[in-house]
Amino acid sequence: MSRPRVTSAEMFRWSAAAACGVAAVGAAAAVLWAVRGVLVLVLVSLFVAVSLDPAVRWLVRHRVRRPYAVTAILVLVLAGAAVLSAGVGPPLARQAGDLVKDLPGYIAGLDERSPVFGELSARYGLGDRLNELASSVPEWIAVNLLSLFQTFLDGLATTVTVVVVSLYFLADLPRLRRRAQLMAPDRHRERVRRIVDTAVDKVGSYMIGNVVVSLIAGAVAYAGLVVLDIPFALPLALIVAVTDLIPLVGATLGMAVCGLVAAMAVGLWPAAVAIVVWLLVYQQVENYWIVPRVMRRSLDMPSLAVLLAGLIGAALLGLIGALMAIPVAATAKAVLAELRTPLPPPGHIPAQTAADPELAGVLDE
Repeated sequence: MSRPRVTSAEMFRWSAAAACGVAAVGAAAAVLWAVRGVLVLVLVSLFVAVSLDPAVRWLVRHRVRRPYAVTAILVLVLAGAAVLSAGVGPPLARQAGDLVKDLPGYIAGLDERSPVFGELSARYGLGDRLNELASSVPEWIAVNLLSLFQTFLDGLATTVTVVVVSLYFLADLPRLRRRAQLMAPDRHRERVRRIVDTAVDKVGSYMIGNVVVSLIAGAVAYAGLVVLDIPFALPLALIVAVTDLIPLVGATLGMAVCGLVAAMAVGLWPAAVAIVVWLLVYQQVENYWIVPRVMRRSLDMPSLAVLLAGLIGAALLGLIGALMAIPVAATAKAVLAELRTPLPPPGHIPAQTAADPELAGVLDE
């Protein structure tokens, strides 16, 4: 049997439909690329909202209505930021300025304080190179002061935008979770509910736990720096707290910065060695005692997967991407495990959903 012959009119219609499809896909890709910055802000805002949701749900479980719970969490976060800025901001700015101003002098005196460094400096010119780098820092800051101020304003505007959008997400998160469940077919709604709950729990517990662990790391570093009488204790402790947010390698990076500054400002022995040993001992306590207790339910991943996820996230969105990538990867692992479980019988209503005080008001919508 011969196939029906394709007429030129049909060929034209197929070609036009294919061309329109390609053009539509290209236009959609162009629009997404044009608004990629807004999409990143929305994604980060959703991530922040999900991170704060466990605290809001804790208040809801204690009979606080969700709008008031969200307001209370916002007030606590803003009050904490204000207290931290007022208490830490002035000495942090002063010590950071002193570090930039005094760094060339510290580097110049390394030859006298460390014979090893003096030998390396004489052989490889290491001291001269460090002096050139340190002396160029104040000049670079003065030249780029306007751009630094512009960067600060851009960061402030981005932060305000993320906070506002996060509040909207946080206030409406139960309804969004329910809408995601209702979009699935009836037989799959229970599975979708478990997947959404797993994602929210993984992200929230990981982020809150990670912030708690980082604050502990910063406090321990500050105590060691003060006891050892190492200057610039506050900015160095802040560096340790921020780098500790980075999985696996962040704590080592913060320790290296503290050891390097201590070696230049005070000397290799005993200050630099002591602060490195102090932070190294704390890392073991953090890895084997603090983290398993603070984040026991948030991650169930091998170290290599955590490292790869963090590196990929950092390559895409920097520090924020590294923070987001770990719980997202853990959520993906949990979702794959959920997809391998059998579906519940038809008509099954989970007791957890029916008893959830936040979802009870939207179950019948």
